[in-house]
Amino acid sequence: MARSTRRAPVLRLRADGSSTQRPDTLAGEEPLEIRVDGEQWLVTMRTPGGDVDLVHGLLLSEGIITRTEQVRQVSYGPGVGAGGLLEYNVMDVTLDAGEGAQAPARRERAVYVSGSCGICGTSSIEAVARASHFPVADVAATVPLATLLTLPEALRRQQRLFDGTGGTHAAGLFSGEQTLAVREDVGRHNAVDKVLGWALRGGRLPLHDAVLQVSGRLSYELVQKAAMAGVPVVAAVSAPSAAAVDLAENAGITLIGFSRATTLSVYSRADRVI
Repeated sequence: MARSTRRAPVLRLRADGSSTQRPDTLAGEEPLEIRVDGEQWLVTMRTPGGDVDLVHGLLLSEGIITRTEQVRQVSYGPGVGAGGLLEYNVMDVTLDAGEGAQAPARRERAVYVSGSCGICGTSSIEAVARASHFPVADVAATVPLATLLTLPEALRRQQRLFDGTGGTHAAGLFSGEQTLAVREDVGRHNAVDKVLGWALRGGRLPLHDAVLQVSGRLSYELVQKAAMAGVPVVAAVSAPSAAAVDLAENAGITLIGFSRATTLSVYSRADRVI
């Protein structure tokens, strides 16, 4: 059965030669098979919890949907483990073509570029910038520097899974001083998909008034996901990749790295930071 955490024995060794053995809490990581209109679309490893948000966020990120009405139905599919319990590791999605949903072009996941490919050309970066239904280049959003500097700690306070396991990433949507939503997962990309899926399901797209704050580094794919949801400002506590900066510049996204309590670095569209 899918669980967000589980317990496991651990042997703790110390430099003085002493040791203790006790249970430890681990972040859950299980496969989720997503079927679209009866055909397998992808299998992703994720922390169970927020699966409906995750599915909607993935469909949004891949350009398949832009509105929740384009999903006719989403539900857990069959899947029974050895103990006879439902595993909750299969999700069936039925799209509504009449609402303009775009069926996946093929059964395997159709991404613009994978973080493992090691190459992101100019043409692919420009293609992502054009693909979004919610362009942000002309969005006149501004965010006070003082507010941006508070977001890493605001995000950290909501990381309950991390508090218990030390093994999850987090993504949060913020509007001004307000925390809109925070989601956690063992995968950075999944955490972002979950929070963007939450926004889509709530009819909040485009997210022109929001900042996406993440707990780790910024890759090309995370910026792509923000672009697809119409997020004008993306911030992280660590560094962005070169391709992430290129994509942010092309899409008109304000990209912020190394955001800490007193300093941050702005890599693109600094005019939005006041």
